[in-house]
This record gives sequence, structure tokens and C-alpha cells, in this order.
Amino acid sequence: QEFNSLDNNTAVSELLKVCGSTLWANNMSASRPFSSLSDMMERAEIEWSSVSPDDWKEAFAAHPKIGDKEALRKKFSSGNQSGWEGNEQSGVNTASEAVLNRLSEMNDAYLSKFGYIFLICATGKTAQEMLDAIETRYHNDPADEIVIAAGEQAKITKLRLRKLISSRELNHSPSHL
Repeated sequence: QEFNSLDNNTAVSELLKVCGSTLWANNMSASRPFSSLSDMMERAEIEWSSVSPDDWKEAFAAHPKIGDKEALRKKFSSGNQSGWEGNEQSGVNTASEAVLNRLSEMNDAYLSKFGYIFLICATGKTAQEMLDAIETRYHNDPADEIVIAAGEQAKITKLRLRKLISSRELNHSPSHL
């Protein structure tokens, strides 16, 4: 079944697995049909840049904290994200207890300072690299940090859109959604 032919509710539900902003998902669904994955990615960027910081925060809230294995396990078992987050944060699986504890401490401090969880496109990153990033970004000005976090969400969204489209039975033509 092609993504373009999904009913609106199903399309929005699928898109919310990609990015937790309701407005973004609704806008993306309303933007169909997409002529290609490239077209879809371009529209995703446009829609992401058009939503407000409150919509960004809604999307951020859909993520588990980096290194929060219990939250990852819960989301994975519920099927809400098709296991994507577990794969995205696989770098924490081999982390030392000291690094995991420090990540947890920094996550709490970051949340307290900025009002939303630390967001990073974790694919391919080790736990130490994520810890280094949060320790650096913690010192950012809140106005700068939310833009950085939104950029990280955009990277995650691109990866997940590719996974969404590749996981669905689309048309046999790779350029048509």
C-alpha cells in the first residue's frame, strides 16, 4: 500500500512515529501526494521550519531521555516507534555505569534548565560522545539551544522518514510514494 493512499488518520499516526509534533504530522499528511522520497524530505524540512517552538517541544517530549533504558524498553515493547529508538540509541548499550550515571545526571540538569529533554541524533554515536555533547550544550543560551535541539530533531526525522518509507510496501517504483 502506498503511503500517499493511506487515509488521513493512518498517515498522521505513521508520521507521529517519525516526529511527535501533531501539527507537523497533520501538515505533512495534508501535503500529500509526494512524488518521491526526496519530495517528502523537502516538505518535511519546510513543515518543520514552519512550526513553533511549542511544536518542537511536543516533538521532543515524544523521545525517551538518552540512555533511559527503561523508557526505551517500554516504547519498544509497545510498538510505538517500531524499535527505532532502541536502534538509534544503541550506543548506550555498551556504556559503563559511570557514563550512564553521568548521562542521567546531565539529563536531569538539562531538563531542569531548558524545560525539555536533551535531544541528539544518536545514530552512530557512543554514550561518551552523547555525554560530551550534553555537557557542552548544557552551557548554551536557551534561545540558541532550542534551535540546536530542533536541528537534531530534523536529523532524526529524516532518518525515520527513510525507515518509514522503506518499511512500508509502497509502489515498486523507488521514486514514487
